[in-house]
Amino acid sequence: MLKQTHTISINFTGGIISPGNLHTILEIATDARVKQVRFGLRQQLLIEVPVKQIKQFENACKEKDISCAYTPNISSSYLTSGIFVTDTWLTEGIYKDVFEMFSYAPSLKINICDSKQTFMPFFTGHLNWISAQQQHYWHLYIRYPKTGELFSWPELIYTNNIGEVSHCIESLLSAKESLQIDHLFKQVKDKLEYLCRPVEQELEYPHFHLPYYEGFNKHEDSYWLGIYRRDEEFSVDFLKDLCNICLETKTGQLYATPWKSLIIKNIKHEHRRLWDYILGKHNINVRHAANELNWQVEDNSEDGLVLKRHIIRYFDSADVRTYGLCFGIRLKPGNSCFGSIILNKQENRQKSRLKGLQRYDILYTPDFSPNSGNLIPYRTDVAKEHLGPYISALCKLFYESSHDPLQKTVPLPVVTVPEKPVHQCPHCFTIYDEATGDPAQQIPAGTLFSDLPPYYCCSVCEAPLQDFNITQVTNFNILS
Repeated sequence: MLKQTHTISINFTGGIISPGNLHTILEIATDARVKQVRFGLRQQLLIEVPVKQIKQFENACKEKDISCAYTPNISSSYLTSGIFVTDTWLTEGIYKDVFEMFSYAPSLKINICDSKQTFMPFFTGHLNWISAQQQHYWHLYIRYPKTGELFSWPELIYTNNIGEVSHCIESLLSAKESLQIDHLFKQVKDKLEYLCRPVEQELEYPHFHLPYYEGFNKHEDSYWLGIYRRDEEFSVDFLKDLCNICLETKTGQLYATPWKSLIIKNIKHEHRRLWDYILGKHNINVRHAANELNWQVEDNSEDGLVLKRHIIRYFDSADVRTYGLCFGIRLKPGNSCFGSIILNKQENRQKSRLKGLQRYDILYTPDFSPNSGNLIPYRTDVAKEHLGPYISALCKLFYESSHDPLQKTVPLPVVTVPEKPVHQCPHCFTIYDEATGDPAQQIPAGTLFSDLPPYYCCSVCEAPLQDFNITQVTNFNILS
């Protein structure tokens, strides 16, 4: 069946949304018969426009000078300033100065992050700028497209040079994506003169904690409001009312978050009744459980949301604690994935559409920090009905492995690296787990790798037995 809608993406640099601009977009969406919209992982607006209305929608956007995005959004931790992070040199003004340096539309994903916050993922971009301890200097971490390996730039770069360095790197990578980091560094230095200083201290990850980002929250003499939607859909009518209140109360900015929610800051006490009214009018609940808010699901993935709800129901019934963790679901190869614990859907060998035959790998980072790109296989080839118990056991491992919370970083748990070698397919990274065997190929649990029949092949890509390698910790390249 042909798809009846087409997804239009509209970028909001750094996640900053003008209420007036958003209201104009929503009016255009209404004329195109759109009832619901979503926000994406990169803080952009996603609109499912009926195919018959595409030309009308695009022409109306063009008339209003609104760009329908065909490039990634520049993501940032801007919205954390003042509510989640206060003791930092990276102010809202400096963020905006950085955004203005991008006079071109980047084709690479760019992240601008404060090193002291844990709300915005550090390394989900291709060019990841993270504030250093030295005022006005930045760490740069580069991840080549379609790989999970990070390269640290050997210098700290001054704020005023972020735009031109980014543009230069992008132009070099577009010509040759496989350019080695030392060659890339040399070529940039040959082309540009920029202010820099040696890296005297490596980036220190803050202890991960996802702030509760929903509902009314008191901050100094005002409130901020976080709005999350379980199905990720925001009614166009609700958002119009929200924009009208912002315009009426002179609230100049809204903020899209990387958790697909909205935040409104600086709500005055006398205006709170207006927000209470529209929340009630549109039946918006703003007090969901914390174990529902700490998930990253692919954009426009109903199957991912169904899987998330299935696991949360188990968490609720088993009263599972998830504080300090976040979870990612990856169903499509090559899509971004961020989390302490990752669910990775296996590509079925027969490519069956029967959901009962689908299997998942459960992976986790060595220190349970979601900013780590190195993943350890916990269980492979897991059926949907077994995901809840296995993930709950992994959550328990996290707490058993926890150390003194006063420490600045979380040390590696000694139990995370398997004592026995793991046999892994080098083509699709599927793990053969001797403890579970391979039921799909009639290999019983407990079958040693050395006892597999010579005709055995990878259950995902059908690679032959002799191709498998021995490894212990696998770096799964799951970021696009």
